[in-house]
Amino acid sequence: MSFLHGLLKKLLFDMILLTIKSKSQFDNGDILISGDAKTNNILYCTGRSVIIRNLDNPLQVWVYCEHAYPVTVARYSPNGEWIAYADVSGTVRIWGTHIEFVLKNEIVACGDGKGKSFVRAFMWDSGSTVGDFDGHSHRVLSCAFKTTRPFRIVTCGEDFLANFYDGPPFKFNMSIRDHTNFVNCVRFSPDGSKFITVSSGRKGTIYDGKTGNKLGELSMEDGHKGSIYAVSWSPDSKQVLTVSADKSAKVWDIVEDGSSGTVNKTLTCTESGGVEDMLVGRLWQNDYLLTICLGGTTYLYSAKDLDKSPLSLSGHMKNITVLTMLNRSEKMLLSSSYDGVVIRWIPGMGYIVLNNMLFNTARINCLAWSPDSTLIAPGSLDTCVIIYEVGKPASSRRTIKGAHIGGVYGLVFIDQERVVSSGEDGCVRVWNLISE
Repeated sequence: MSFLHGLLKKLLFDMILLTIKSKSQFDNGDILISGDAKTNNILYCTGRSVIIRNLDNPLQVWVYCEHAYPVTVARYSPNGEWIAYADVSGTVRIWGTHIEFVLKNEIVACGDGKGKSFVRAFMWDSGSTVGDFDGHSHRVLSCAFKTTRPFRIVTCGEDFLANFYDGPPFKFNMSIRDHTNFVNCVRFSPDGSKFITVSSGRKGTIYDGKTGNKLGELSMEDGHKGSIYAVSWSPDSKQVLTVSADKSAKVWDIVEDGSSGTVNKTLTCTESGGVEDMLVGRLWQNDYLLTICLGGTTYLYSAKDLDKSPLSLSGHMKNITVLTMLNRSEKMLLSSSYDGVVIRWIPGMGYIVLNNMLFNTARINCLAWSPDSTLIAPGSLDTCVIIYEVGKPASSRRTIKGAHIGGVYGLVFIDQERVVSSGEDGCVRVWNLISE
């Protein structure tokens, strides 16, 4: 019993390992996002960074930036103490969720990851395999783990199949052939009684969580008009949230026996009506519903009041190339990325990062003077911002190390105490300068 209990805890965590993609997380449309119900933190990837954001206070953000390659997926452990992430090289890393982000382990799960697709489950501390996942002939797009006994795993992919596995140790049980296009996402209900698959064929199908037998389908009446990219269950296992290429999200009521699902509410946040408004990510966490569009905008809804206008969160999706401050009494910043997007910012949130004093060790990309011309700050490809004080030796410099992954490309002083930087990671950060 103790062995199975330990195995369950590890496998719940190790589902991050089941589909480690050799391409970007956006290839099949679905933007991967997960959450920790205890803290209301959400977790998602962008480039080589993993972002942790608090839903109760969306401006409260932590960034983990120690990845050598683009990250494709990240998941919380069941107890919320650890996070596992996988990157395009096939490497899985496990680290602590506290602010220190202590690295616990690193495992090469999928070789070089070049053009390959793997499904694996293993112990994260030893790397021991706990099952074989045969049955797919094309790339696997999604997987789900049943957290209640008897344990089950379901995978789905570009071969139009959903495969059902018993275990542990896990072995192939059967293939489900109810879809006629890519099966983009699969998720078990929190109580484990059902799981649902959604596909590019605009179809959602409900199955028994124990046997894998088909129970019913989402109604085509008032259904999606485009590919369904992702699905998420409500905490009580009575509803699901789906997002689609038709630029809408839908909340569905699922009958208790799983025989059908009907639309309860349709959520739309179309702005330009372009491709960038396609909804490709979703999460139902406690009292919040999140949807993410292809253009990067995140919409945060209240599950208790779906008629209430959502909170919209957005920023740059590409490298920021220009940063300037408007010459007004009200402090305002303008930033522009190479894709032509211009965003106005009001400074008011930032974190001090000033340690490990080092000279710039790579190309200087930008330079800024303080308003009174006593401070000068270069930004470099080495990711650092160094603050020098005119008239004092360089040893008295102040260094912001790792200001931006990929290099610092823009700098401007707000005043003598604050400097704003932008970089290749698509972020704008406000830094408070500490006197030595």
